[in-house]
Amino acid sequence: MHIKVLGTGCPKCEKLTENVKEALQKAGLEAEVEKVTDIKTISSYGVMLTPALVIDGQVKAVGKLLKPEEIAKFI
Repeated sequence: MHIKVLGTGCPKCEKLTENVKEALQKAGLEAEVEKVTDIKTISSYGVMLTPALVIDGQVKAVGKLLKPEEIAKFI
């Protein structure tokens, strides 16, 4: 599983990355977690609001700071 957090480095983007790691830990799963800050790469996903969550190439959430419990539903 490959998880990307799309964002420019704002506090919400940082918190979403932490929440992704927490959700993975609680689920007992391992995944590659990547933070993407490049605007061109972010827009290539059709994302106009950050933070955004991409799992295995599919955009799961845009413009939301998801809680670990919400992220767990996607993983």
